[in-house]
Amino acid sequence: MAELKNRQWLLSARPTGMIKESDFRWNETTLPPLKQGEVLLRNLVLSCDPTQRGWMAMDTYMPAVPLGAVMRALSVSQVVDSRNQGFASGDLVQGMTGWEDYTISDGRGMQKLPPGTDPLLAISLLGVTGLTAYFGVLDIGQPGPGQTFVVSGAAGATGSVAGMIARIKGCRVIGIAGGPAKCAWLLNEAGFDAAIDYKNEDVGSALSRLCPGGVDIYFDNVGGEILDLVLQRIANNARIVLCGGISQYNNPQGMFGAGPRNYFNLILRNARMEGFIVLKFQSRFPEAVAELSRWHAEGKIKNKLDVARGLENAPKALIRLFTGENLGKQVVQLA
Repeated sequence: MAELKNRQWLLSARPTGMIKESDFRWNETTLPPLKQGEVLLRNLVLSCDPTQRGWMAMDTYMPAVPLGAVMRALSVSQVVDSRNQGFASGDLVQGMTGWEDYTISDGRGMQKLPPGTDPLLAISLLGVTGLTAYFGVLDIGQPGPGQTFVVSGAAGATGSVAGMIARIKGCRVIGIAGGPAKCAWLLNEAGFDAAIDYKNEDVGSALSRLCPGGVDIYFDNVGGEILDLVLQRIANNARIVLCGGISQYNNPQGMFGAGPRNYFNLILRNARMEGFIVLKFQSRFPEAVAELSRWHAEGKIKNKLDVARGLENAPKALIRLFTGENLGKQVVQLA
């Protein structure tokens, strides 16, 4: 195969406070020849996820991205060339690659996708965000008909799917999101029963009005003040699903600088608050993909995408998650 040029974004600095474009450095290089057991992947679409902020800064459930290394990302890719008997040219795969046009992989951790799979659907609803919503709602939230379900970050990739799954299970769903456009989408497209605009409303007052019997299930994507406001209003035997804390990820004092103040209400209400990483459920991913696919085909779940085009726009796309500009799943489409 002729020598290929590879464009990349490298991590150049550990972020302090808000992620900046200067935390990354553009690089152009050429790819070495494939070794036995390796595959050459052309990255088609990259996932933008809040957890990448953690990967940039510190060891979490994964080691931090080394300085000077390609920025890590989940992707859907196509096999261009293979010296690995498990993969053939043309195969679509999903797994961990990075912010670059091409990735050389040994194939470990790469999941082959069925021929004809839509890469955008695979990276969004049927990818890690949809899976996170599925297991967070069903296994940890344990929703029941008539229960009140509140979700923050409700117009984002995971929050929107979480709310729609709760609706399927018979819950009354209230989403917290930023801005009239996002709230309108939750009501008119996603089928939520109510929406709270945290940028223009008093969230505590709105929760008291909309949840007179208390909150049975809270799916938390933001942490901080909104988590405290919900904890003040939980019902008996409530379940708090800790999925993320995006309000704290760019905290200059560090991601762990602010914790909940009203956690004592968990005792008074016989309630439970539980965090999780979706990899815990990896053996059950096929079950979730099958159910999510069915609900999508039946029109019960809408897959909202926010697509940035071109590798050069990857830093800007990731930053959109933390400025609240994205609506739905933020991705970067390369090809």
